[in-house]
Amino acid sequence: MKNFLKSTLLLLFAATAFTGCEKDKSYEDPGLEVSLYNISGTWKLASWNNGAELAEGSYVYLELAYRDGNTFTIYQNLDSFGPRRITGSYNLYTDESLGSVIRGMYDYENGDWTSRYIIRDLYADRMTWIATDDAGNVSIYERCDDIPQEILDQYKDEIAGEEEEE
Repeated sequence: MKNFLKSTLLLLFAATAFTGCEKDKSYEDPGLEVSLYNISGTWKLASWNNGAELAEGSYVYLELAYRDGNTFTIYQNLDSFGPRRITGSYNLYTDESLGSVIRGMYDYENGDWTSRYIIRDLYADRMTWIATDDAGNVSIYERCDDIPQEILDQYKDEIAGEEEEE
């Protein structure tokens, strides 16, 4: 009887051990591949400096186009007295240790962006930029359909002048 009891307990223990270790079938969505196509579009800065919200009334909209030579247009009112529209070109490359990095050059020989940014967590509706020279400089962008018309209206003379030059 003792042997039967020991055998039964051993079998129950083994069955519990094998059934109790079921693998977790949940997984984290890996997001989109960082590519010129996947980052193109209109984005709004949702937070920056590692989660800080923008002050009320402040905005940054970023348009990334890859078909006309990888150009960008930024509409913002953060670092100046009034709203600014800034244009230029950008490049996306892969760094072996950092991953996908974006860098930009302003038009009119105004130089490069202050930082280059690692693009992480790219999804259809959001992406994260981390400055290569300052890991605390983290910006979250959310995809949006369009830039609000009231913002575009502030730049209509500037945009019309550029269209005439073309």
